[in-house]
Amino acid sequence: MSDSDDKPTGVLHADHEVEKIDVHQSEKIFDNTDLMNDAFEGENQEHAMGVWEAVKSHPWACLWAFTMCFTIVMESFDMFLNGNFVALPAFQQRYGVQVADNAWVIPTRWQSALFQSGQCGAFVGVFLAGPITNRIGYRWTTILGLILMNATIFVSFFVSVPAPPPPPTVRWWSLIRPFPVMSTNPCPSLQADSLTLLVVGQALEGVPWGFFIANAPAYASEVVPLSLRGACTATLQMSWSIGSIIVAAATYGYNKREDEWSWRVPLALQWIFPTPLLILLFLAPESPWWLIRRGRKAEALRSIERLGDGNHENAQKSLAMIERTVKIEEQMGGSPTLLDLLKGTDLRRTIITCLMYASQNFAGNLIANQATFFFEQAGISPDKSFQLNLINSCLQFVANALSWFLTAWFGRRTIYLWGTATNVAFLFILGIVASVHQTSATNYAQAILGIIISFVFAGTLGPISYTIISETSSVRLRALSTGVGRAAYYVAEIPMIYLASQMLNGTGWNLAGKCGYVWGSTACVCWMMAYFFLPELKNRSYREADILFNRKVPARKFKTTVIDVRDNE
Repeated sequence: MSDSDDKPTGVLHADHEVEKIDVHQSEKIFDNTDLMNDAFEGENQEHAMGVWEAVKSHPWACLWAFTMCFTIVMESFDMFLNGNFVALPAFQQRYGVQVADNAWVIPTRWQSALFQSGQCGAFVGVFLAGPITNRIGYRWTTILGLILMNATIFVSFFVSVPAPPPPPTVRWWSLIRPFPVMSTNPCPSLQADSLTLLVVGQALEGVPWGFFIANAPAYASEVVPLSLRGACTATLQMSWSIGSIIVAAATYGYNKREDEWSWRVPLALQWIFPTPLLILLFLAPESPWWLIRRGRKAEALRSIERLGDGNHENAQKSLAMIERTVKIEEQMGGSPTLLDLLKGTDLRRTIITCLMYASQNFAGNLIANQATFFFEQAGISPDKSFQLNLINSCLQFVANALSWFLTAWFGRRTIYLWGTATNVAFLFILGIVASVHQTSATNYAQAILGIIISFVFAGTLGPISYTIISETSSVRLRALSTGVGRAAYYVAEIPMIYLASQMLNGTGWNLAGKCGYVWGSTACVCWMMAYFFLPELKNRSYREADILFNRKVPARKFKTTVIDVRDNE
């Protein structure tokens, strides 16, 4: 299927539309008929623009979209870092319990706490992000998050080592003796205290994560042309892979150390991201969609010119298209609030966004998040497990790059359904392999299947979910919708993290690859939900998406329904 074949047939060419304009209908939106013509032409230009043409004419838009998406690398880094901590021998011996000769494991409750604390903080952050973004914009909200990130890393880094024991205390009655008698009371468990503080540090880091994940897909989808929305929002998943690669390389390099620096150095590496990103985003333009919603038309025009090729005439047409869509949505309600997400057709859009986000936790993704530990539980040696994790992370990056081409050729719904179905098959095969008599061959077969499942997710479900999320919400409610959708992700992830740790941990159910049965079953549910409720929004402008939802078009008919360029309802 070519890019052009997938475009809706209802788009009118600019040379035919002027004589067919319903002026009275247009004046409900704009008083200026010429402005309506510009809006028509601007939308038709976006429909006609191919992927490569859009890249050549909007290189700066691609750069700024990627920069914003790259902020997700910090959440990815920390998530994968916690997954590797529980597999580090030095960390296990410092904080774990002994389960066999020279075998240590972090208790399930502490594993879950390390994984969940950051997500709990991010849950708070995503709800803060929407109102703050509506007030000060995507750029300044993200810059604020980067400043907070720099500060909160200090907590995790400086409390990640137990403090030296306090000096012995002198009892008052010993002063009457010739030589003071030192207290023999044991010191409290400094190891538990340090783990507790590390968990607190992760929770604090999670708050700015919420800012990043709420704003990145929304900003990226608003600054690039229609044909690039899929590829640019898919870079969110690539940022996850980049974070996992850095973590895999760092923990592999330090996993043989027997002191606290085996995990302190990877923690310190988090500081390489916030400051450079802060500087870049300070120089980035604000989303013209946000500026128009705030009534700052001149700034919006300047932003469009900076994002594109600088052509003033084309920028004027794009501005008219944006203004038209924003004014159409303004007729549906006033200032956006969280309650608006639950009203009318926006409720349907909110449900789709929440389901897409939540479903990322049910199709085998948690195997990738704990890949090193999964490999160890599958019977691979610790050193080999860290090597496989590095290979796994690099392959995920390759899969992310391939997803750019998939989004250009295939629809969002098609990619999601086929990707989920593929992972369902591999997850059940993983469960079967783990159920037979275990040998070295079956151990490596489980590890390879885990890598394949991660690869499929990173090339299909992962990146396309971010695209769907950014396209589904209305422009007026986008900052709030992406935040609430991510909150649904955390609501689903927090118990799933506990379940994943319980399934893999030697002190829990110790299922290893048999967890494929569980994740395969949940992935089947995700596939069925998507088949009935997931609409196809590839090559649909935000105005067309609004109309399709307002007309209550069934999900499976979104692709074939014709929307005229003159329609405003």
